[in-house]
Amino acid sequence: MKINCLSCGHNIVLEDESYGDYEGAIKCYACGAILEVKLSEGRIKSVNLTSIDAAAKKSKLRV
Repeated sequence: MKINCLSCGHNIVLEDESYGDYEGAIKCYACGAILEVKLSEGRIKSVNLTSIDAAAKKSKLRV
């Protein structure tokens, strides 16, 4: 599965086995942008540009 970074347009390739049903943050390694993605049954439901602080708060991670 491929997602284009909303910040720089870089193609981000996600392995279907790992991200079939996933909701969370994905980092673009080309520009460092954080994308909040929702995937269901191997299909993209939504992609939004977010900040590292917002992603950390949602997942209760420390930055």
